[in-house]
Amino acid sequence: MAELSLETIMLRYQRALSRRRPWEALWRDCYAYGQPQRGAGFGAEFEPARNHAERLFDGTAPDAVEQLAASLLAELTPPWSQWFGLVPGLAVDPIARPTFAEALDHATQLIQGHFDRSNFAVEIHQAFLDLVTIGNATLLVEEAPLGGISAFRMTAVPMAEMVFEAGADERVQGHFRQRSLPLGALMTLYPDAELPRAEKSAEASDPSRCVRVLEAVLPCQTGCSYTAMMLDQGNRPVVLGQGQFASSPFISFRWLKGAAEIYGRSPVMTALPDIKTVNKVVELILKNASIAVTGIWQADDDGVLNPANIRLVPGAIIPKAVGSAGLTPLQAPGRFDVSNLMLDDLRGRIRHALLVDRLGPVAGQRMSATEVIERSNEMTRLLGATYGRLQAELLTPLLVRAVGILRRRGELPDLALDGSTVEIRHKSPLARLQARQDVQNTLLWLDASARLGAEAMQAVDLPATARWLGERLGVPGQLIRDQVPSDLLDALPALALGQDA
Repeated sequence: MAELSLETIMLRYQRALSRRRPWEALWRDCYAYGQPQRGAGFGAEFEPARNHAERLFDGTAPDAVEQLAASLLAELTPPWSQWFGLVPGLAVDPIARPTFAEALDHATQLIQGHFDRSNFAVEIHQAFLDLVTIGNATLLVEEAPLGGISAFRMTAVPMAEMVFEAGADERVQGHFRQRSLPLGALMTLYPDAELPRAEKSAEASDPSRCVRVLEAVLPCQTGCSYTAMMLDQGNRPVVLGQGQFASSPFISFRWLKGAAEIYGRSPVMTALPDIKTVNKVVELILKNASIAVTGIWQADDDGVLNPANIRLVPGAIIPKAVGSAGLTPLQAPGRFDVSNLMLDDLRGRIRHALLVDRLGPVAGQRMSATEVIERSNEMTRLLGATYGRLQAELLTPLLVRAVGILRRRGELPDLALDGSTVEIRHKSPLARLQARQDVQNTLLWLDASARLGAEAMQAVDLPATARWLGERLGVPGQLIRDQVPSDLLDALPALALGQDA
């Protein structure tokens, strides 16, 4: 496939940017009330260096955003825990499955070790913060330089720099990233780039001068094409580097997606009216409190009392004319006690929209087994649609990209993650909830079959059942025997009934 011209790339970028602009005002509001300390970068008034907390008077929404992002990290990609696995697919010969499963377990541990030693936990948490706030997030997965402790280098890309290009089915297929880089860093990233004469002289005199850089990763027949260009004041592109990727290094994922939309929606957008209302009510309460503390005063203009020189501090002596009223307080026309009734209801709705009351920490010291099961079922119901989307848009592309990097470095063989030869099995706490339900149903069936007698148990393939239970519970492949001893087969009916073998 022929390389795309710079004019074509710029035209596609402008078209994709026009689809993002209607969302920017809403994103600014979500950042202002959900992550005020970060700043969205969608305009000068929202630069990260500015103190946006001065506009925020209630911390319910920022606290809920941080708790939901932390819950996603713990439920989807828990740090220092195996949240995925590689297992043989259906196309693998049953005779070769045990040996192949053991090799895939070794590959899983190798990949997990690179994830644990990289900055994945730090960057994915930042991406989850963006996901909860504006409904979109992008994780850049690059290959680290040789000699490092990990083969992966992760970067949570701010959405102010990212522009998505939609495919025919409204999925994210192309990525554009526009950012500002100092000339010194530009020459480090692209040492072979041919800069114009003006930029070369500027780089020699002032390496800290910043220029705009546009990176485009667009789909092609052999994977993804990569083009990096520098933009001058007239948006004239200068090529910095070109190449190809087997899979896109940009992994974009969304919280909730509407029909015919490429950008996602967030829980903060759902709760934004309540968040703004709470913020305004607290602001009015603080103003009313300041009036209640300092008061509103009136004084006669008697030629002696000068209101401009009065300071209401303890021990102050305020002069007045003989026979005049001096300085007297002015009574407020009403009270603002009704605000407390509104705040509790509004803050409860904000926590409910951001799932704090469902996924938050346990209030009591102990929970019964029934409470644990009901809490797990509620979590599955609430995050079922979101987890399905994150599994398709984040977890699976992330593992495909990680396997590609390790295969390129020669640390892994050529594994085909196509579902038939090698299957990705997610083992995060949220993914294991459904597996536990399947195991419970199977154990219930075994218990019922054992109660029917030995003739009913003859219809049960006990070795296959034991292997299936081990796979669903995430047991390593080297611990599962291909043949189960006969004495264990005889003991399984009693074990199913809870008796001593």
